[in-house]
Amino acid sequence: MNKRKIVLTGGGTVGHVTLNLLLIPKLIQDGWEVHYIGDKHGIEYEEIQRLDEGVIFHAIATGKLRRYFSWQNLLDVFKVSFGVLQSLVIIAKLRPKALFSKGGFVSVPPVIAAKLLGVPVFVHESDLSMGLANKIAYKFATKMYTTFEQDSSLTKVEHIGAITKVEPYSVQYDQMVEDIKEQFDDSKKTLLFIGGSAGAKVFNDFITKHLAALTANYNIINISGDSNLNTLEKNLYRVDYVIDLYQPLMNLGDLVVTRGGSNTIFELVALQKLHLIIPLGKEASRGDQLENAAYFEKKGYALQLAEEQLSLESLNQKIQELFVHAPKFEEAMKNSQELTSQQAFYHELTESIKKVKG
Repeated sequence: MNKRKIVLTGGGTVGHVTLNLLLIPKLIQDGWEVHYIGDKHGIEYEEIQRLDEGVIFHAIATGKLRRYFSWQNLLDVFKVSFGVLQSLVIIAKLRPKALFSKGGFVSVPPVIAAKLLGVPVFVHESDLSMGLANKIAYKFATKMYTTFEQDSSLTKVEHIGAITKVEPYSVQYDQMVEDIKEQFDDSKKTLLFIGGSAGAKVFNDFITKHLAALTANYNIINISGDSNLNTLEKNLYRVDYVIDLYQPLMNLGDLVVTRGGSNTIFELVALQKLHLIIPLGKEASRGDQLENAAYFEKKGYALQLAEEQLSLESLNQKIQELFVHAPKFEEAMKNSQELTSQQAFYHELTESIKKVKG
């Protein structure tokens, strides 16, 4: 008996891959044959290889979509066009039940190809405003799921809230956590810095520059993305990448300093964890993290601090404000109605695929 086939796509940053990584084990357990279309030089390829779930990866050409003039746009038009042709061949051969896209530039060719071949296209948008790739994808989508509510004129949108992979007050611990706790001072608060794939260097450099002052007042956890920084010493734990240790480290942190990617900040709401958002600015992004940070501050979930204003003094000021008013922030997060579980989303997606395909 032939397995049902589904194609996933998305890449460029961790945020455009994470949800796919959560869906893959569930799909395989339910008997789906899972294929992934992406850039072999992208983070999506690395993550699929690391996952080791029997996913079949198909590499295509990809180009960056820009809102401004650049001669590179001419070359990238050809790359995207070639990526569409490659995706047409792949999808026509596979004849999948559906394609699910998490966004990013690499997702545009397979989304277009799937639509041209009559394959239902489901898209997920995490941010308050759509990126250019998902604005294009929306035109070809059967349905778009969103974390934030969107304008009612977008008739193909279904607002589902944030899909989180964490649970509050988890008590997972292993020997590594015990080793870390032995190096930490129980009388000090623990700060966890996590920057994501596009924004860790600012935090890494800041911690290195102010290491003595920071560790004099706090225990510091730095998820850095840089294995050269890995260390465990008095009041300091720096690690490049974590999977099973992710939530235990979150549990150790009294407060998280993070970028404004929606996946991470909604996880912090699910954990009811105090957090300070230092979003990527418009010079390094399309401004989506600025919008997310403003939204979170307005909802009372967190405070924000502009990157250009980041200093030891401004950081301490924001941290103290969060600790002083902790009950207010924790109550707002506890009462949030903007979260949904992985299982609930998986059920919604698979049921939608069944309805479209009969």
